[in-house]
Amino acid sequence: MIAYTKIRSYAKINLSLNVVGKKQSLHKIESIISFINLHDKISVKATKEKNHKIKFTGKFSKGIKTNNTISQLLKIIDKDRLLKGKKFEILIEKNIPTMAGFGGGSMNAASILKFLMKNKFLSLSKKSINDICYSIGSDVILGMYNKNLILKANKEINEFIVKKKVFTLLVKPPFGCSTKKIFSKVKHFKKNKLNKLSISMFDLNYLKKMNNDLEEVVTNEHPKVNSLKNFLKKLPKVEFVRMTGSGSAFIAYFQSSKMCKLAEKKVKKNFKNYWCKIAKTI
Repeated sequence: MIAYTKIRSYAKINLSLNVVGKKQSLHKIESIISFINLHDKISVKATKEKNHKIKFTGKFSKGIKTNNTISQLLKIIDKDRLLKGKKFEILIEKNIPTMAGFGGGSMNAASILKFLMKNKFLSLSKKSINDICYSIGSDVILGMYNKNLILKANKEINEFIVKKKVFTLLVKPPFGCSTKKIFSKVKHFKKNKLNKLSISMFDLNYLKKMNNDLEEVVTNEHPKVNSLKNFLKKLPKVEFVRMTGSGSAFIAYFQSSKMCKLAEKKVKKNFKNYWCKIAKTI
């Protein structure tokens, strides 16, 4: 009997996000990105069945469509016969909220692709990896790194080793945001900010000066989010507060685990129907 291989699929967070232009239907963004220890648990094994089997479980599995990032990945590589007829059974325990800005689905697809390559089921060039990732979604390629990243507007990705870990309080309102819808409402573009890249861009003092250009769109669409944002900004010892991705989750950043835990208690008391969890950058 073939045993499952266990994979951790980590959530990504946008420490900053600037929308700097648009090319055809896609927006050009630049972003400072980290990963946190919040993760989905994926179990994978080869099967003798005629078709792949994908099953989602866990708190955030409800509403995930049959046509998801993992099914799209398998469809692409099956079409090109890259797996040479091999089929897989994949179980995903969803601990990362959907439509929150954490890129959970995109990171799931990247995690599976990395597994297939690491275990020699696939042999792909860098161009093929990029083509596959971008055909699924613009965030998928980020999951091929799982590092501290700076994404430039020309899609160039730079990795950085950041030793200092930051404590984060993740808070998601009881609604999600459609990435496509949020980006469709962006009418104005900002100037490029991430030109001369440096590891100092991951310092909290630098990040405090940055922003997420999509926040304004989300707060206009969902005015109630302003009360959450303002509440988080007033928490003791909070460094800064920022939305991740296209929302709807907001993140409060702390240097102290103790202060982060105290903040968690305050948020849970005042926003009882909001999802709230502590995580740490990895």
